[in-house]
Amino acid sequence: MSSITGTFSGRITKQSAIPLTDQPNHEMSIAEISGTHKSADPLWNDAKITYWGVNDLLDGKGPQRGYFTSVHADEGRDWGTFEGQVTTAGGAMTVEGTWEFAGGDGEYRGLTGGGKFKTVMKSETELECSWDGIYELAKAQTR
Repeated sequence: MSSITGTFSGRITKQSAIPLTDQPNHEMSIAEISGTHKSADPLWNDAKITYWGVNDLLDGKGPQRGYFTSVHADEGRDWGTFEGQVTTAGGAMTVEGTWEFAGGDGEYRGLTGGGKFKTVMKSETELECSWDGIYELAKAQTR
């Protein structure tokens, strides 16, 4: 397995929220975020990421789950899932959690691995994410 670290700056491209009436300050929301990875690993550097997250927040805290896909410079793709915990302090939202590859195509077919992430909202529509983990390409597994 290879270690990997990186960051990306993302922008919310679509978003919808529903206030729930079961208790005060309860909201469910979904958002689509797009950005570009920066990593010392050339396979992930400049890959375009899109992810879709669903929040279930009570008083600004609660779970976030979702899906991601990255399109790499060589036109291959990877995809997977993530889950984390949302916290809000001083009006700033942070999400910390784990991610896991579920598959890929091209050079990334049979990709395995996962790791941790942290996102911090910088404005109403922009966020910064840092991530790390491990991965193994299928071709490396057959050696």
